[in-house]
Parts: sequence; C-alpha cells; structure tokens
Amino acid sequence: MCAGERLKITCTQEDGSQVFLFANSKCKRYFHSHLKPAKLTWTAMYRKQHKKDIHAEAVNKRCHTIQGVEATLEVIQKRRTEKAEVRDAAREAALRRPRMKRKAKQAELMARTQKTAQTKG
Repeated sequence: MCAGERLKITCTQEDGSQVFLFANSKCKRYFHSHLKPAKLTWTAMYRKQHKKDIHAEAVNKRCHTIQGVEATLEVIQKRRTEKAEVRDAAREAALRRPRMKRKAKQAELMARTQKTAQTKG
C-alpha cells in the first residue's frame, strides 16, 4: 500500500497555493479546527513525543567512555589484554595526580598566608 492510496481526501487553500492530503475526514476535521497533533493520543506525533513504541525504534548503540573520551573497540581490547599490575599502576597514577595538585594548592595558600602574616606583624 503506497502513501497515495492512504491519503484520499484533498483540500486546497482559497488562493490555490497549497494542497493538503488527509487520510480521512477525522484528520481533516482536526486540521481545520487547529488542534495540535501532538495532543491527540491517536496520532504518530503524540506517540513519538510521549515515547510510546520505543521498542519498535532502533536502539542507539551506547558508546563507551573512558576518562571522558570515547573509546574505540581497539582501545577497549587493548585495555582488556593488559596485565592487572599495569592497570593498577595506571589507576594509582591517575588518582595521585589530583591529590598532588590539591597539596600544591594548599602549600601555595599556606605560603601566602604566612607572608601576609609576616608583613602585618
């Protein structure tokens, strides 16, 4: 069944600029009463907007992220084949970086406060 067979009722604007095709008189009536299709529960637009028929739509493939970067299959395979010691060492190094930055900031703040205390006192 092609689309042309389903759309049986035609309606033309007074100036002839547009031609509207409707499946039935129900669709034509709602169109001319200016009702929004997204508010009518039987329309395809309503079903899409309210996330009905999700199982019918293609499911998007989820992309794996590693440290905020999208990982390709090769990267994932490489990480799987790494030895546990290498992974643990990399994890420890990654955890150590923010700690070191935090300690450096604290040391800098302490140095500033000591300088200001010395200049005032």
